[in-house]
Amino acid sequence: MKPGIKLSLYINYFVFAILLNSVGIVILKSQKIYGVDEIQASVLELFKDMPIAIVSFLIASFLPRIGYKKAMLAGLAIVTFACLGMYWGNSFWAAKLLFASVGVAFALIKVSVYSTIGLVTNNQKEHNSLMSSIEGVFMFGIALAYFLFPAFNNENEPDSWLNVYLLLSVLCVISFIILFVSPFKESIEIPGNDLRDDVKQMFALIAQRLVIVFVFSAFLFVMIEQGIMTWLPTFNDRVLKLPENISIMMASILAISLGVGRIMAGLLTQKFTWIQVLSVCLLAAMAMVVFVLPAAVTANVGSISSFSDIPLIGFAFPLVGLFIAPVYPLLNSVVLSSLPKKLHSPMTGLIVIFSALGGTLGSRLIGWLFKNLGADQAFYYTLIPMGFLFVALFLLRKLTNDVNAAKTE
Repeated sequence: MKPGIKLSLYINYFVFAILLNSVGIVILKSQKIYGVDEIQASVLELFKDMPIAIVSFLIASFLPRIGYKKAMLAGLAIVTFACLGMYWGNSFWAAKLLFASVGVAFALIKVSVYSTIGLVTNNQKEHNSLMSSIEGVFMFGIALAYFLFPAFNNENEPDSWLNVYLLLSVLCVISFIILFVSPFKESIEIPGNDLRDDVKQMFALIAQRLVIVFVFSAFLFVMIEQGIMTWLPTFNDRVLKLPENISIMMASILAISLGVGRIMAGLLTQKFTWIQVLSVCLLAAMAMVVFVLPAAVTANVGSISSFSDIPLIGFAFPLVGLFIAPVYPLLNSVVLSSLPKKLHSPMTGLIVIFSALGGTLGSRLIGWLFKNLGADQAFYYTLIPMGFLFVALFLLRKLTNDVNAAKTE
């Protein structure tokens, strides 16, 4: 794989990681600055995820005809103007428009990136490794977001945090330029004979048992991940009673652990099967919720003014990211590498659609639980989708084994 192409994939994902996963920070700021409640604030996740789902559905089947490079450049241009709009708009409606634009742009970026991975890798191990490393870089971008926003946030100047969007617009322009000048030769198989046939190919995928079980698994995982990630700053603020900036920066521990977990997954799958890695990881994640979360909730944190004042238990629960991290990239890789490369774009469209729906539902449910049951109880309910996901893994293994066996016959 040419370094220029790889660098462009990493940079695109890095920039969008910061933007997409600032939603938890903006939810917290919206409650404090724009005067909305938890349920109203959680609608930002909807404005982000529904455009991702809708645009992915509309464009994924025929994106190969447009070209992946053009799609990524269009996404970067859209989000550049969206960042400037948030800076000048400074309202809850501006935040909604920002995340709607980010959602549209990310649909273009993600389908393009995932499909390009399929074009430049030759087997499942290569696919697993590159997918995990790119998703790992995505998580480190998220971690940076949790430091970028506090760096610009001054509690004595309520609008100071908006300056971060000027920086983000500059990053988008830089990413646009790097991608524009990078050589990007696309040798793409078109799914169907024409646009109508392309769409039929995508719908035909939905009827496959392998795809049904997979999209259900992706839906469950993103429900878990986004539910925790979006509401962790609010959990830190209300349950651990941390100052606002420290609450946001503490959430970076989850993102860093997700990044490390995904990088490690790329290494572990070279020695162990994906089902072994994911089974152990999910059991460990459930153990974290059962044993570590209660200790964090009941901890007597006391007065906090810096990181050094936080007891060790305050850092423990976000480490659940180490164990849930490998699930998403490995599931995606397992299914994509089981399908012909010409179907990777429509399959990625389905991945993005159901991931977006899972993210929206997860955030909305956790927001409802935060309001009605309390911030100290909400995260316990992630055990339910974790249990369903554990069962789905073994169904998915059987179905992928059947598909791969049919290929060799």
